[in-house]
Amino acid sequence: MFSKETYISRREKLKKQFQSGILLFLGNDECGCNYEDNTYFYRQDSSFLYYFGISKPNLAAIIDIDENKEYIFGDEATIDLIVWTGSQPSIQELADRVGVKYTAGLSRLTEKLRKADKEQIHYLPPYRAEHILKLNHLLRYSKEEISAKFSKKFIEAIANQRNIKSEEEIVEIEKAVTVTSEMHKRAMNFALPGMTEAQVAAVVHETALAAGGNLSFPIIATINGQFLHNHYHGNTIKEGQLFLLDAGYETPLGYAGDMSSTFPVSEKFTERQKEIYQITLEAHNNAIKMAKPNVNFKDVHLHVCETIFDGLKALGFTKGNTQEAVANGAHALFFPCGTGHLMGLDVHDMENLGEVIVGYNNVPKSSQFGLKSLRLGRPLEPGFVITIEPGIYFIPELIDHWRANKINADFINFDKVDKYRDFGGIRNEEDLLITKTGNRILGKPLAKTIEDVEAERKVAFRK
Repeated sequence: MFSKETYISRREKLKKQFQSGILLFLGNDECGCNYEDNTYFYRQDSSFLYYFGISKPNLAAIIDIDENKEYIFGDEATIDLIVWTGSQPSIQELADRVGVKYTAGLSRLTEKLRKADKEQIHYLPPYRAEHILKLNHLLRYSKEEISAKFSKKFIEAIANQRNIKSEEEIVEIEKAVTVTSEMHKRAMNFALPGMTEAQVAAVVHETALAAGGNLSFPIIATINGQFLHNHYHGNTIKEGQLFLLDAGYETPLGYAGDMSSTFPVSEKFTERQKEIYQITLEAHNNAIKMAKPNVNFKDVHLHVCETIFDGLKALGFTKGNTQEAVANGAHALFFPCGTGHLMGLDVHDMENLGEVIVGYNNVPKSSQFGLKSLRLGRPLEPGFVITIEPGIYFIPELIDHWRANKINADFINFDKVDKYRDFGGIRNEEDLLITKTGNRILGKPLAKTIEDVEAERKVAFRK
């Protein structure tokens, strides 16, 4: 938890964006995995954490603009609960830690909101079933009304504030990124042919837990890196394959790291692996050079797409005019996702509030395959924390679909591409802070050149 003054200051800044009304924050509850008492790992709502700092289930909070009062609502721990969990601070003690004067039981929240003008109650889009049920109970809205009546003004106020990271947030994010880098280094130094993907994922998770936090998202640890979010860990890894790891650490305060690395299961890359890897690395480094204030991240992404298309053209995979090809989305056969996203209390920061508002500043997103998956398409500002993660992926099903339907056939040499259908995928990812003059790579550096990755792999083979 940050200082009391931090949370008071954040709430004061938010209040200045509203003339009247009630700002409602729903905390997250625990959720049963396969029965009520066997719960999933608990994670508090990020906006609740940002303004109220308390990671505890079954809480809600409001800021009453007209009364100029702030409340935290929650029921006190019963003796039956204390027997299982140990001593618990009172709701008032928790509130005092973050500078909130008023507290009450959850039933009082219902009373207060039902007396208020519902049209003046600002709430965020619900992303959990429990939130929908609570809003149905508190405001007596139908499910359809709940989805339609969330406050865009509330979202914009929070997004504009949370997007700019404070110095203490940057310190916390840097902690997360440094541990994340250690997670990737551990995998590079550990993985050997004959192991399972699960064994590699296990040492990655162990590193996060040993640091005192946990994962910021489920680990991607796979020899099938062509599939962008592949969480299956059942394969045995073999000589000649590529291993893609996408994993991040979350600090006890909830701040995320997010990095990807790709390394050979063998001690060294093959020549054809080096060729493709070097293209992704050039695209990655070009993106970092471009990422600075007032540059639209969509332009960074499009430049990455051109770099990838040009690199593949030199190897005979693509053909034709690069700018025309990228405009038609031909690069997306190999790079069907985005170059990066915002990061902070959420690994995809504030994605629950909506990408068009948070990541595009209300500019409509493209519907083109590939480009529609870019999560960030607005001018960068000092204080933004972003990821840089270009990749090249050979997805057999996508190759077959494009070839059969002659999609971008003028720009793709399908005979050449088909020879690489068993190649897999490559992605490297780093986390950047946008500064006043450019950017700064956060955390401990991650091995990303061919030479550095192979040096890390030697450690595993020398054990």
